[in-house]
Amino acid sequence: MPTQGAGRRAVVYLRVSTDAQVEAWGFDVQEQAVHAYAATHDLEVTVSHRDEGVSGAKPAADRPGLMRALSTLRDGDADVLLVARLDRLARDLTVQEAVLAEVWSLDGEVHACDLGPVLRDDPSDPMRTAIRQVMGTFAQLDRALLVKRLRDGREAKRAAGGKPSGSYPFGQTRTGVDDREQHVISVIATLHRDGHTLDAIARHLNSRPGHQPRHATRWTRQTVGGVLRNRATAGRG
Repeated sequence: MPTQGAGRRAVVYLRVSTDAQVEAWGFDVQEQAVHAYAATHDLEVTVSHRDEGVSGAKPAADRPGLMRALSTLRDGDADVLLVARLDRLARDLTVQEAVLAEVWSLDGEVHACDLGPVLRDDPSDPMRTAIRQVMGTFAQLDRALLVKRLRDGREAKRAAGGKPSGSYPFGQTRTGVDDREQHVISVIATLHRDGHTLDAIARHLNSRPGHQPRHATRWTRQTVGGVLRNRATAGRG
């Protein structure tokens, strides 16, 4: 829903990359942050675009949601690109700088809820550029360390004779199936088949004792969708 305001118009860009991130810094959390920021900074949110399951290291051309957000600025339908955090825009320094340069070339602004306005380069203030780029470098490093930890974990599992490709899908364990989780999967599949939306299914599960997800306290539309995708990939619906 657009945020009411008499100031500049903002296009929101949201991004999540992995199932774990959906829970830690998911779309719901990002939306709350950007709308709260808009309300206190005289910005009117006119439209929101998102990329789900997309790495922040990918260039803008490989992110449909980001390309739509940039098109909104290019078409003159917004003045500000608003993100919850700068690393939602990019987790690669070259990508970050390229996107910022594109927005600035359109006479637009970039605002991040954790930083405020991302100021343009100023020859009289070289520290401004340096600090921004250092932040981008650390976002890139953080992503690289995460990738390394996941790779090391897979190698450790492989060495121990376990499943090397990460955690087991919801409903499965190393030794077989989880009866409780299989029941939840059945509930999800039935509700989806009956035409219920992902949000409605999440609300239903959250209201039922014993139907909680494996690694989170509440279901979201993203985690429900992930269960349905895993089920379809496995040939069960």
